[in-house]
Amino acid sequence: MQDLNIAVLGAGVIGITTAVELQKQFRNAKINVIADKFGEDTTSAVAAGIFRPGTGFMGPSKDITQKWVNDSYYYWDDIRRSVEGPNAGVAEISGYLFSSEFKEIVKNHYLEKLLPIYRRTTEEELKLCKGDWKYGTFFTTVVTQNSYYLPWSTKKFLAAGGNILEKKVNYFSDVANDYNVVVNCTGLGAKALCSDNQLVPIRGQVIKVKAPWIKTFFYGNYDTYILPGLDSVTLGGTRQYESYDKSVNKYDGLSIKERCEEFVPSLRGAEVIAHKVGLRPHRTPVRVEKEVLNLNGNKVNIVHNYGHGGYGVTTAPGTSLYAVGLVKEMLMGNCKL
Repeated sequence: MQDLNIAVLGAGVIGITTAVELQKQFRNAKINVIADKFGEDTTSAVAAGIFRPGTGFMGPSKDITQKWVNDSYYYWDDIRRSVEGPNAGVAEISGYLFSSEFKEIVKNHYLEKLLPIYRRTTEEELKLCKGDWKYGTFFTTVVTQNSYYLPWSTKKFLAAGGNILEKKVNYFSDVANDYNVVVNCTGLGAKALCSDNQLVPIRGQVIKVKAPWIKTFFYGNYDTYILPGLDSVTLGGTRQYESYDKSVNKYDGLSIKERCEEFVPSLRGAEVIAHKVGLRPHRTPVRVEKEVLNLNGNKVNIVHNYGHGGYGVTTAPGTSLYAVGLVKEMLMGNCKL
């Protein structure tokens, strides 16, 4: 039997989580994570990391998408409950989603039967934040801070015998000859790598502030949100479709600051740590599927896992587990497992 070699392209939350899960399934495999961006340079580093999939998030079917969401929540919550929870940057958090106009905005069919607490707000709770709030939901969920999770999971991957290679992969042919299967977790990079015109960036800008008194998250109108993490609070945001601008826009920053301080006035005077910009890799449906390419007469097994938009941290475990299953399908009977 031949040795099993697997490459994971991409070292963000999708790539690293997939690599760790591949190690559990294929204990005798040599697994390499190949990327040109790591840690703070990844899109994952900008994310607030709250577990809250958007209602428009969609995989290949309704049932598969709900399974991704369910698997992800239990995965994150299992880490949170473990002794490793603080080191991994996973914690429990509760908060509110408000709307002044649309009842549908505060409902989430993915979460209502999944989370331990998910309910309508009371009339008194609608008065917690400034604004003419008519509808609201309160729920308890988890938050994963990638400044903790990425180093923690990378350390686990390396300790289990994984390897990390710093390299930019422009074509699948760059790695095709060395691996039995290639798992593509390149996020927005898949647009060029796969010539995928369905994949588009959605630009997000946020402000990280020191506001340790903020223990509860809040979502309001116009992509306004206040999301406490382990050592900072994320103020947002923007959702600019098909914008490739990675620079900080001072007008977006002023708008975010004004909206969040109007929403929760105690934020006035909070110390600004940083302004951050990330390009969310948006695709409908999210692409988690098998593909066999014929490159120069050689068959290349590929499993794609990209296009999560703003819900990469939220759904990374679920899509990673699903992708590992696809890898197993491709390799069954061909390699030493």
